Amino acid sequence: MDRKPKILVVGSFVMDLVVSTEQFPNSGESVLGCGFQTGPGGKGANQAVQAARLGADVTMVGKVGMDSFGDKLIASCNEAGIHTEKILRHPTLPSAISDIILEVTPGQETKNRIIVVSGANMSIMPEDVVFLKEDVSNYDMVILQLEIPMKINELVAQYAYDKNVPVMLNSAPSAPLSDSLLSHLAYISPNEYEAADMTGVAIRRKGKNVDSEAVKKVASILQNKGVKNVIITLGNAGAVVANAEEYIYAPCIDVVKVKDPTGAGDSFVGAFATARCVGMSNRQALDFANYAATLTVSRMGSQSSLPTLGEVLELMEQQEYSNGDSTLLAALK
Repeated sequence: MDRKPKILVVGSFVMDLVVSTEQFPNSGESVLGCGFQTGPGGKGANQAVQAARLGADVTMVGKVGMDSFGDKLIASCNEAGIHTEKILRHPTLPSAISDIILEVTPGQETKNRIIVVSGANMSIMPEDVVFLKEDVSNYDMVILQLEIPMKINELVAQYAYDKNVPVMLNSAPSAPLSDSLLSHLAYISPNEYEAADMTGVAIRRKGKNVDSEAVKKVASILQNKGVKNVIITLGNAGAVVANAEEYIYAPCIDVVKVKDPTGAGDSFVGAFATARCVGMSNRQALDFANYAATLTVSRMGSQSSLPTLGEVLELMEQQEYSNGDSTLLAALK
């Protein structure tokens, strides 16, 4: 490879306010927490940081407020080596925040509940991204999510499609998607619940046993709307990639203690996109993304938990993974 893959992320910035408790409060109930921390997040920024830490050349487009949270959100991207020149600031709206409550029960898997206040994220206007109509051709892939205005996602996806640049949409949080947007996607990456919302097909699983026929039906519905590759994450049951030629299932890399699941999906998306851009197959990219997400859930926080390429390769070596292409991975260093 003569250069690092170039990835454009158009999406959200969110300052995470994380509270840990041993028990989620019921309606009208107060409980004492056992920890508090803040940290930069947002699906767009998280995915950008993960791709950059894995070796991609990443540019981020989005909007924050003229506040201290905005300063910190941009600074985190700069520290990861992301190009931040196209990040805008709204003069009056605040930067977005998320209120994350973690239920940390001894002997049980950590659970989370999240409320996001969108702030400046939802103020991105078409004129803010019109430069991408031509500039998008400079990238190997575009990554989008649903924490910014839908019209912006549709516009950017159209720009990329017109220039034959593949688009990855992480369809979270769940929202209705137009047939036009779906037809412009090379990849869509919902979790099992978002997939059900989009298609009306529930993906049932018992523990780690997944109803594969339901997964295939979901993939078929989305492929018929024009999506080339459907990626469905299934929590601790693993993940699937499906297209017209292949159906690939990869189990979760269940080798760590889960401390905080926040950011795992973003880690997966950033890792998968980077792997595909560097030339790995869907099978290899799926495995690589699973290893990255595994490291993420073993740590606290959103961006603070995202692993580097060296850390992912070390875990793959420890687990004696043999389905990758070390030459392609080494090119990212």
